[in-house]
Amino acid sequence: MGRTRNKKTKAITTLDVLARQKEPPSSAALLEKAQSLIVQCDYELAKRFIERALQADTTDSTAREMLGVVQLELGDLDDAKQTFESLVPPSSTAPPTPPTSAFLYLAQLVAEDDPHSALRYYQTAVDILQAQLKGKARASDDDKNDETETKQTAVRALISMVEIWMDPAQDLCFDPVAEKTCEELLQKALVTDPGNAEATQMLASVRMSQQRPDEAKQLLDQAWSVWKDFDVDDPRLPSLETRLALVRLFLELALFAPALLVLQGVMAVDDQEVEAWYLEGWCFFLMAEQSKTSGEPIEGLTWEELAKDAYDCLQTCKTLHTNQDHPDRPLLEHAEELMHTLDGFGITPSPADEEDDEWEEADSDDVGSDDDIEMS
Repeated sequence: MGRTRNKKTKAITTLDVLARQKEPPSSAALLEKAQSLIVQCDYELAKRFIERALQADTTDSTAREMLGVVQLELGDLDDAKQTFESLVPPSSTAPPTPPTSAFLYLAQLVAEDDPHSALRYYQTAVDILQAQLKGKARASDDDKNDETETKQTAVRALISMVEIWMDPAQDLCFDPVAEKTCEELLQKALVTDPGNAEATQMLASVRMSQQRPDEAKQLLDQAWSVWKDFDVDDPRLPSLETRLALVRLFLELALFAPALLVLQGVMAVDDQEVEAWYLEGWCFFLMAEQSKTSGEPIEGLTWEELAKDAYDCLQTCKTLHTNQDHPDRPLLEHAEELMHTLDGFGITPSPADEEDDEWEEADSDDVGSDDDIEMS
């Protein structure tokens, strides 16, 4: 019988194994492992592999780019900013061809405090991407998937520039050239990728700010029609953030049925999304208001039923907001304001066991199918 070991064996990581090898691991091997760890969201360990690679070559731009991404994920924003700044001019350590992602990350990092610098970073990224697309156009054996991704990245950068110009918290939105600039940026986006849903949606938002609701409706119809029939797990779907922004525009135009359908898709992916529950509650609240004023039911529901549904959604929003320590305080305050109004109407939340049963049926019957919805 062998002796029992009393001491605990120390866990050995892949990094330890590599360190004990006679031949030191190559930078490529270290970065390949780091990338797999990033995919697994193990950012702390990924950082160790990247730092090991940088010990061998401090100028490795790929390693520095990966380090910046990991620092972002770990919340080390100042360190990430310094890392990305080292990859772009005028830094003496910038590579001959700076990575486009460095400009895009820097734009996001400085947008709130320095919108002018953010715009410059975005513009540089767009120029690089447009040059890449021109090169691809001359080639006969391009990877079409890569070209599509490049177009989408360029469009997102242009949309981000529009968002900076339209941000009411920034002075730029009061600039006399703001409206014209937004139009030009979005036209460039639609030339880069004709029919792009996100660019079309952003143009609809601009039309709303210009008090042109009919044109906004047409544009939203175009944008939504690109992806509304996709499955809930289709990778071509816009981001949740983009879809929630679409819901807000629908609500501004009192287009309740499409708003609920988009929210249904969002919640199928993430039923813990605070803003989705808030927007659904707000949608039902607006429907209840309209029904109460007109005296007519909407989608077969009375104003009291709609108000109760609103209360249930807003209550869920409040609970999730608290549990997640969600940072959006204005959203919570508005949800509570709406609930207070419903309290004044004598509306109370549904019993928990009734709530799920009712909406399993309502999802298919009350909202209606895509074909039933008209945007006009």
